[in-house]
Amino acid sequence: MASDVDTAPLVGRAELVQTVRTALLGDVSHGQTAAVFLTGESGVGKTRLLGEIGAQLRDQGALVLTGSCLDIGDASPLHPLLQALRRFDADLSASQARTSSAVRGLLQMFADETAGPDGAGALLERVSRGLHLIAEGRPLVLILDDLQWVDRSTRQLLLYLLAGLGDLQLSVLAAVRAESLQGAHPLRRVLTELRRLRTVRVLDLAPLDRAGTERLAAAVVGRTLSADAAEQVWQRSGGNPFVIEELARDLRDGRDGLSETLREIFLARVDALPQHAHAVVHAVATGVEPVQHWMLAQVLRLPEEELIEAARAAVAHRLLVGADDGYRLRHRLVAEVLAHELLPAERSGLHRRYAEALTAAPGELHQARLAHHWRLAGEPARALPAAVAAAQEAERLHGYAEAHRHWSAALQLAGDPGSLAVDRVELLGHAAESAHHCGEHARALALLEELAAVQGGEPTCALHIRRARYLAAAGRSALAEEEYQRALVAADCSPRDRATAAAHLAELLLHLGRYADAGQRAREALELAATVEGSTTEVVLASAALGFSDAYLEDPDAGLAVMRQALDTAERAGKPEDVACAYLHLAELLTGPLNILEEGVVVARRGAERVAELGLGRTWETRLLAIATNGLFRVGQWAEAEKVVAAALRHRPSGADAVELLLARCRLSVGYGDIEAAGRDLDAVATVLAGGGARHVIPLLTLRAGLAMWEGRHDVARQAVQRGLTESRSDDVTILSALVWHGLRAEAEAHASRTVAVDPTAVRRLRETAERVARKSASAARPVRSVVDGFLALCAAEVSRLDGSDPELWANSVAEWDRRNHPYPAAYSRLRQAEALLARRSRVATAGKLLREAYGVAQGLGAVPLTSEIRELAGRARVPLEEREATNGTPGTAAEPVDDELAALTVREREVLSLVAEGLTNKEIGQRLFISERTIGVHVSHIFDKLQVRTRVQASAIQLRNRRG
Repeated sequence: MASDVDTAPLVGRAELVQTVRTALLGDVSHGQTAAVFLTGESGVGKTRLLGEIGAQLRDQGALVLTGSCLDIGDASPLHPLLQALRRFDADLSASQARTSSAVRGLLQMFADETAGPDGAGALLERVSRGLHLIAEGRPLVLILDDLQWVDRSTRQLLLYLLAGLGDLQLSVLAAVRAESLQGAHPLRRVLTELRRLRTVRVLDLAPLDRAGTERLAAAVVGRTLSADAAEQVWQRSGGNPFVIEELARDLRDGRDGLSETLREIFLARVDALPQHAHAVVHAVATGVEPVQHWMLAQVLRLPEEELIEAARAAVAHRLLVGADDGYRLRHRLVAEVLAHELLPAERSGLHRRYAEALTAAPGELHQARLAHHWRLAGEPARALPAAVAAAQEAERLHGYAEAHRHWSAALQLAGDPGSLAVDRVELLGHAAESAHHCGEHARALALLEELAAVQGGEPTCALHIRRARYLAAAGRSALAEEEYQRALVAADCSPRDRATAAAHLAELLLHLGRYADAGQRAREALELAATVEGSTTEVVLASAALGFSDAYLEDPDAGLAVMRQALDTAERAGKPEDVACAYLHLAELLTGPLNILEEGVVVARRGAERVAELGLGRTWETRLLAIATNGLFRVGQWAEAEKVVAAALRHRPSGADAVELLLARCRLSVGYGDIEAAGRDLDAVATVLAGGGARHVIPLLTLRAGLAMWEGRHDVARQAVQRGLTESRSDDVTILSALVWHGLRAEAEAHASRTVAVDPTAVRRLRETAERVARKSASAARPVRSVVDGFLALCAAEVSRLDGSDPELWANSVAEWDRRNHPYPAAYSRLRQAEALLARRSRVATAGKLLREAYGVAQGLGAVPLTSEIRELAGRARVPLEEREATNGTPGTAAEPVDDELAALTVREREVLSLVAEGLTNKEIGQRLFISERTIGVHVSHIFDKLQVRTRVQASAIQLRNRRG
C-alpha cells in the first residue's frame, strides 16, 4: 500500500534495515540460504522497506529479483518468480547478454513445461539450476511482496530452496500482510515450517513511535507541525506510515476531514469482518478506551464464547488491540470512519448501554466515562452530576487539566434543556480556577468576567483578588497590581481577604524586582495572617517574599533560612501552589542574586519534578525549568540547558510561564548566534509582556541589545538599552548592571567598527547609572554586591575602549568572572584583554595565551559569534589558536591520536554529529532533538570548524572512525 507522497523519507527503520541486510548477506556463507519475512498491517511500510533494502543489497553486489503475488488464488503458478525474471530481463543492458540468455532460457523452460511423470520435484530442480546460471556466482536475493496471496507452486519452491535442496546461495525477503493470515491460511503452515530453520527470521513491523510519526508528517507537510497538529496526527494514525502520509498531505493541502482514500480502506477492512466481530469493533469505537471485556459483554449481550471469538477476529484483522486492561482501536481513525455508519438511534443506544453498565457495576463509578455516555445518550440530567463528580475527583488528584475539561462539560450540560437546576455561579468559579491552574490563562479571565456578569453589582473583594491572580499569571503585571490595591481598599474585604491580597501582592512585587516593597507587603501579610485561622497559604507566600527580600537587601543567610522554612511549611500543608511557589523563589534566589548556581539548579529541577507530581506541569514546572536553564547557562552547561528548555516547551506554556522560558531559550540562542530564533522569541515575549514589570522587561531589552550587537546594529542596541533605563522602579541592581554593560559595550563596538557614531549623551547617562548602581549595591547583601561588581568591572573596561582599551581593567574583569565561575563573560573579557595588549604591541605571548583560553571556552560552549570574533582577532595578529598549530612542522611531533578527534565537541555537538552521520538533514535533526533548524545549522557549522572539515561527508567519516575505535 503506497501513498502518492513518494518523496517522504524512510523514518524510524534504520536499525531494521541494517538487521535485515546483515541477515540476508552478512551472516550467509557461500552455498547457504537465508530468509526474512516481514509481517505487519496494511500501510505499515512493508513495500517501501522491500524497495529500500533491495536497492542497498543491489549496491552491495547482490543480484536482486523482485516480484509481487496476486490476489487471484492458485490460478497463476510461480507468478511472482516469472514477474521478477521478466522485470530483471527488461533492465539488463546489451553488455549483459550472457545473463539475459540465462534468464530467457529459464522463462522459456516455464513456457515449455508440460505435465509429466517427473512431477513438481523435477520442475523445482530445473528452476534451481536456472537461478544458479543467472546468479553467476553472485549472492541471489529474491524479494516477494504481498506473500499472503502466494500461489501453491511458489510456496513449494520457497520450501525447496530454503531447505538447501537447490545448489545456490539464495536469500529471500518477503512481506506478509498480517491481518490476512487468518484461520487455516496455507502460508501459516509454510511459515511455521520455515521458522525451524536457523537462517529464517520472521520480523513483525511495528508502527512508528510518536517521534517518528512527527518526523514523517513534518517531512510531508514541509515544516515542523504545531503541537496540536502533531498530537492529532499521532492519535488518528496510530503510527501507521501510510495513514500518517495521507493525513499530513491533507494538512499540507488545507483539506479538512478524512480523505475518501482512507475512509474506503478502513471501511473495507471492517466490512470484511464476521458479523459479531463487526459489532465488537463498532462497540469499541463508540466506547471510551480501553473497553474492558466485562463492559463489552454488557453492551453487546453476546454469549461469552461468541464474544471471545468475535474479539479474537477483530484483533487478528488488526483493527483492535487486546490488553489486560481492555480493548483499543489500533487506529483512532476507525472511530471517525464508523461514526457515520451507525444511525443516530443506534449510537445513542450503545451509549445508553455503556452508561447503564457503568452504573450497575460494583465498586467505584467511572464518573468521567459515565458523564460522557449519558451526554451522548441524550440524558443531560444524568450526565451533569457525573461531570461534576469527575471534575472533583480530578481536582483531588491534582489533575487540573482534566478538571477544567470536566467543569467546562458541566457548564455546557447545565445550559441544555432538561438538565438539572444548578448553581451556575459555582460552576463558573470552579471552571475559572481549574483553567488558571492548568495554564489556560485567557480562558480563566474570560470565565471570571462571565462570573462577574452573572453575579451583577459591584465586584467583591474576592473577585478583585482572583482577577489579580489570573492577570499576574497571564503576564499582565501592572493590571494585576491595580486589582490587588482595589481588593485591599474594598469595603467588603475581610481580614482573611486582606491577608490574601497582601501576600499575593508581595509575591507579585517580588517578580517585578521591587524587593523593598515586596518585603514591606510581606510583613503586613504576615501580621494579618497571624490573626486568621488556617492561613497557611498566606504565610507561605509572604514568608517566601520576605525571605527573598531580606536575602537580597540585608542578610542572605537569614533570608535563605526564612525561605527554606516556607518550603517546609508548604510541604507539610500539601497545597500544590504553595509548594510550587516556595520552590520557585528559593531556586530563583540561589541561581540569581546569591550566585549559588549548582545548588540552585538542583533545587529548581527537584522542584520541577515535585510540582509535576502535583499536576502543575504546564505552569510552575515550566517556570522552575526556566530557572534551571538560566543557572546551567551561567555555569557554561549550555547543551544541558538546551535539553531542559526542550523538555519544558513540550508543556506549551502561556502567559508569564512562557515569558520565563522564552527568555531562557533566547539567552542560549543569542549565545549560539541563532539570530532568527532569538528574534522570534524576543518578539513573542514583547507581545506577552504588555504591562509587564522591570524584572522581565530589562532582561528582554538586554537580550535585544546583545542580539543587535552580534548583527552589527549598534544603534539598535543603544535604543534598546536606553529604553531599559526608563524602568526605574526595580530594586534589582543585578539586571540593571547587566543592561548598563550592554549599553557601554554597544558604544564601544560602535567606536571600534566606525559604522555608527558614539553618542556622548548616552555614554554619560550610562556612566551615571553605573555609579548609581554601585552606590545602591553597597547597601545590598554581599553576594549581590559580588555579582554587580563583576558587571561594573565590565562597564569600566568597556569605557576604556572608547579612548584606548586598558588591558589591566580587562584583567580585573577576567578575575571577577573566574571567581564566580561564569565562563562566558570571563572568555569575553579575555578576548578584550588580548585585544588591548595586541593594540599596544606588548606582551604578545600573553595575548596569545588569553586568546587560546577564550577560544577553548567559546568552542566548548558552542558560542559561535564569540568564537568567530576570537578567530578574526587571532588571524589578524597571526596568533595560533590550537597547540598543534603552534607545533605544526616541528620535527618529532606526533600526530594527534584519532581518539582525540571528537574531544573538542560539546555533548550536544556530538549528538548532532551522530545524526549527521546517519544521513539526516538539519530539519530532521531539529525534529529529533526538538531544536529549531537554524540552531542545528549553527551546531553543524561549529562542528565543521572544530573538526576542520568542509562537508558533512568528511564530518561523518570522522564520527564513524571514532565510533569504530
